[in-house]
Amino acid sequence: MFRPLLLIARGLVALVVCCAAAAIVPARADEQGEINRLAAAGQTTEAITRLDQLLAQRPRDPQLRFQKAVILAETQRRAEAKGILTELTVDYPEIPEPHNNLAVIYAAEGDYDRARTALDAALRANPNYAVAHQNMGDIHAQLARLSYQQALKLDPANAAIPPKLTLLRELIKPANAAAARTTP
Repeated sequence: MFRPLLLIARGLVALVVCCAAAAIVPARADEQGEINRLAAAGQTTEAITRLDQLLAQRPRDPQLRFQKAVILAETQRRAEAKGILTELTVDYPEIPEPHNNLAVIYAAEGDYDRARTALDAALRANPNYAVAHQNMGDIHAQLARLSYQQALKLDPANAAIPPKLTLLRELIKPANAAAARTTP
């Protein structure tokens, strides 16, 4: 089972991701525990090396692949993480967590349209996935902020826009995301 983990991107609201992937055959708990311990201790190179060794034995193991993607994303190796998550969404479209974590990366890059598309896929896979619904709300808040900013550029005299922007900025402050989690 995947465990929650914090991921905050530059000035963005941290998007929540959690896992309850019952459809995934889990890697042995002791292996994952050791890899998580190494990653938490900042020994990400060793953690990834261990994951690569396990993946050489079980190349299609979705949980190991997902764990590697999370560690890569946490170490700002987003392109690699994005590649693994994208492959997981193709190989296992019924699992919502890779779609959701892909959305986190897209949002961190400021690509809110692709984040929304990834979250739509997560919600198609599991309409009751509360984390994806929360993330979708965060994405919509970011899109609303961008729309209001554009409206203000086009109509600087519109007095109705600045208060809305102020509310949205307060809503999407990273400090307000204390409960945010991501999936390893």
